[in-house]
Amino acid sequence: MDILGSLFAAVIRIINLGITLYIYIVIASALISWVNPDPYNPIVRFLRNATDPLLDRIRRVLPVQMGGFDLSPIVLIFGLYLVSALLNSLAIGMTRGF
Repeated sequence: MDILGSLFAAVIRIINLGITLYIYIVIASALISWVNPDPYNPIVRFLRNATDPLLDRIRRVLPVQMGGFDLSPIVLIFGLYLVSALLNSLAIGMTRGF
């Protein structure tokens, strides 16, 4: 069981790495939205394609606008940190055998 728990913990760490990378993508997308980027730029298109589906869902459920600022990236980052913390506690539990 110890080997299986360690393998599961390693998979969770890889998922956490993906979550961390996605958080950086969300931050980059939010920062680039402050300027008027070229919509045909491949980097801008990647950032939009990677973040807009989740951000649009958040905007539909929670209309989080405050003084013209869109707070949906903050809500998404908070949710991703929450998922990451839950996965970390699960990984710790798996390595210790609950």
